[in-house]
Amino acid sequence: MMALLLVGVVLLLLVLRQSLLIILLAVAAYVHLVWGRGQLDYIIEDMWVALDKEVILSIPMFILCGAIMTKGTTARRLIRIMAALTRPIPGGLGVACILSCAVFAAISGSSIVTMLAIGSVMYPAMRAANYDNRFALGAIMSGGTLGIIIPPSIPMIIYGLVTETSVVDLFKAGVGPGLLLTVLFSIYAVWFNRHKPTERLDLGELGTALREGFWAALMPVILLGGIYSGYFTATEAAAVALGYAMLIEIFVHRELKFRVFYEVVLDASKLGGSLFPLLAIALSLNIILIEHRVPGQLVEWVQGYISSPAMFMLLVNILLLGVGCLMTTGEAILVLAPLLTPMAAAYGYDKVIFGLIMILNLEIGFLTPPVGLNLIVAMTAFKQNFATLCRAAIPFICIMLFALFLVAWQPWIGMYWVTGKF
Repeated sequence: MMALLLVGVVLLLLVLRQSLLIILLAVAAYVHLVWGRGQLDYIIEDMWVALDKEVILSIPMFILCGAIMTKGTTARRLIRIMAALTRPIPGGLGVACILSCAVFAAISGSSIVTMLAIGSVMYPAMRAANYDNRFALGAIMSGGTLGIIIPPSIPMIIYGLVTETSVVDLFKAGVGPGLLLTVLFSIYAVWFNRHKPTERLDLGELGTALREGFWAALMPVILLGGIYSGYFTATEAAAVALGYAMLIEIFVHRELKFRVFYEVVLDASKLGGSLFPLLAIALSLNIILIEHRVPGQLVEWVQGYISSPAMFMLLVNILLLGVGCLMTTGEAILVLAPLLTPMAAAYGYDKVIFGLIMILNLEIGFLTPPVGLNLIVAMTAFKQNFATLCRAAIPFICIMLFALFLVAWQPWIGMYWVTGKF
């Protein structure tokens, strides 16, 4: 009876179009009063315990790092290198867009930041070169999604927090699927633009691009090398990324002025301020659910109806694809990861590979209506109507679904980078 009342409260809040923060706070309060210790002040205690984790420090640092590089010249310098390298390839500018997104994703950890940083330069360039409008929009929006699968990734940090999974292992596991998606997107870019004329490789232009973009291109090498070698923890990687971004943008490139830097810090603080209350409440709720063995009871109930690991994974993928259409990635991870991960473990799926599959599913949600963030942001950024953007995303969504199938079918694509085994 109490559980049904809780469901009713949640449905009422959804009908009243309340924010996820209000819904989670109401659920946490209800759970503490009915199944917990009966005092609401314990919510504050659990929130403090939940947030008392070093890895949380990495989130605001990665947010600020991505914002600094977006306002600076890092993205433009990376694009120039990739454009010089891909000139001899049919559709070289499209391939350069994908590769630039992949490299920038290895620095920013965010889909929106990656899409805006690269798209603000590449969209006008592709249109000026007579690239198909839908292809250009689809390449930029899908390339932006690489920001949450190629390490470092803020959603991976959130997943690691709520499921107590090694963030460094998640970062390592993201390398394989990130490379897979980059290759598949690039192949499609070449095929779609196969009739476009190519240009000769200009060694002079390449040399100039490498010289001017050397410090920008070195950053993902330092970050991924440090993470993969085990030299950096997630928090240390965030600190190195932020320090390096400030160093090259303020003192080397000298194009980020103090007034702009102040605005960047302010915007990043607002973004972090909207995330941390959600994180605190979700983690405190997770603590009490674990205390009362709710995930374990849910596992037993599901196993009573589903015996096949393959069937479980199929149903979870369908669920996550649907959730990705209605919720943002962070919200979906905070709500579902603590419940789904124990179920996946009961069916033999490692927490790392399940987290990867979950993020791949939610990555597709950036391109699916009605809550596809990349679609919504692209409407404003590129002055396009929503229907055009949805159609532009369709071929790239198909590619992402194929990549998701491959990773779920062959988990070594991600786990090889963690275990070193096929």
